[in-house]
Amino acid sequence: MQVVFGVGSEHPDVLFIGEAPGEQEDAQGEPFVGRAGQLLDRMLGALSWSRDNVYIMNVIKCRPPGNRDPHPEEVHACSHWFDAQWDLLKPRVVCLLGRVAAQRVLQTDATLASLRGRWHEYRGVPVWVTYHPAYLLRTPTGKAAVWQDLRRLAQRCEALKA
Repeated sequence: MQVVFGVGSEHPDVLFIGEAPGEQEDAQGEPFVGRAGQLLDRMLGALSWSRDNVYIMNVIKCRPPGNRDPHPEEVHACSHWFDAQWDLLKPRVVCLLGRVAAQRVLQTDATLASLRGRWHEYRGVPVWVTYHPAYLLRTPTGKAAVWQDLRRLAQRCEALKA
């Protein structure tokens, strides 16, 4: 097992946050490199973005046993690393990928469905919530909704640059 911090621009306009490294991420030391990561790369490419001009990280930095959802004590144990990354990156906009990331960052137990489709804020930064790419691999019918989410995210980024 190894620590998986993140990858991308040191000064990103957009910070993407998932839940935890999976098996392939643990092996390679980089977030979102498996099938879900390949889908995320294609999604970024559709917006003319890449790993070079965004930053991708997870709420926790080590793979939970059996690839299960992180326990609250694991999220708490990694919180200082999460906070330090946030402070160093200073993102303009954040996109939370999936329920675990959304609940951790927004400090809520609300459902993902109730968090999607509206802007939130964390530490003064606009936050958008969408489905995790792994969900889309299991439920391809969700791709249209995520495409709409990503287009709204891109619009907000452009508005902040203006």
